[in-house]
Amino acid sequence: MTILTKKSAKSAQKESLKTEWITLAVLLLISAAVLGWAVNHFHKIAPAVETQKTKDDTDDPAIWIHPTDPAKSLILGTDKGTNDGKPSGRLYVFDLSGNKLKNKTVKHLKRPNNVDVEYGFALGDTLIDIAVVTERYANSLRIFRLPDMTPVDNGGIEIFAGLPDSLRQPMGIGLYKRPADGAIFAIVSRKSGPSGSYLWQYLLKEGGNGQITAEKVREFGEFGNRGSEIEAIAVDDELGYVYYSDEYFGVRKYYADPGQPNSQQQLAILATEYFQQDREGIAIYKTGEKTGYILVSDQAANLFHIYKREGEPENPNQHPLIKTVRLSAKETDGCDAVSLALNPQFPHGIFVAMSNYRKFQYYRWEDIAGKDLEIAGKNVQ
Repeated sequence: MTILTKKSAKSAQKESLKTEWITLAVLLLISAAVLGWAVNHFHKIAPAVETQKTKDDTDDPAIWIHPTDPAKSLILGTDKGTNDGKPSGRLYVFDLSGNKLKNKTVKHLKRPNNVDVEYGFALGDTLIDIAVVTERYANSLRIFRLPDMTPVDNGGIEIFAGLPDSLRQPMGIGLYKRPADGAIFAIVSRKSGPSGSYLWQYLLKEGGNGQITAEKVREFGEFGNRGSEIEAIAVDDELGYVYYSDEYFGVRKYYADPGQPNSQQQLAILATEYFQQDREGIAIYKTGEKTGYILVSDQAANLFHIYKREGEPENPNQHPLIKTVRLSAKETDGCDAVSLALNPQFPHGIFVAMSNYRKFQYYRWEDIAGKDLEIAGKNVQ
């Protein structure tokens, strides 16, 4: 048995304390190295274009491709306005240089949140392109004909009818065009709602007199209920899927077609890891009919995580994370992407992200892709 004297006990205590300090120092050095790696690894990508500033509070963009001259394509962006319930919100329209097209701006909206675009809606004897906006404080959808931004909704389409006002305020919007028959649907999320029926889906129909109406066809959407909400929605028309951000949990995947036998079945959950807080905007960049990438905004970290659109060969509902990028955009809510050549500045498509400086930023896809990702119309670098 070893008997420690007071002197030897004090010496042992000093050695123990010294070891603890050395261990702490090593851990701090390792943490600093990891932090330094992360900062250097996610170098900030600059936009090719920034839009002119909006008036109050940017939220969500959408891209409209001109049918005959892609260089005349438009970027739409919501400005929620002030938060006092007054109709001060706007839907801005920008050209590819980021200039506001003042003659196309829609004013006096009641808290417009998200916007999406779809092509070829049959209205009378004409096929028109449409932009659909959620108007939160009016509990309605607003529909505008593109590119002139003429309203075609009789002043607004009431949604989430029959529910208490606290459960009616619409937030996200994703449009789906069914390949089989060309029917166009609006999938809408709201500020709050129950798991299993958080999102409602509407069939858009001709209502006479050159106007559009909507008929509810489905309620769906699981929700993690962790104090967050569902806002961002993206639809993949070709593959027939809808994705939405359950903000503190992950991105959930369902069939977009309400007539699909398993339309109530959740197919997958992606983007469950590596997010600092909430998942926000979702964009799909297509490199082929069935290939490409799903980008999800990690808002609090100012990052975008990129996932494989087509999934894995053995499981199309398994979407691995393949890259993370840091853009100059700050605290991005909404985003959108297309992979068509637009002009010399955007020869392989464009990625548009909202930034909290009251702007939208346009990125060249090849700057995001780097040497890691495929570029539409071009081989992997």
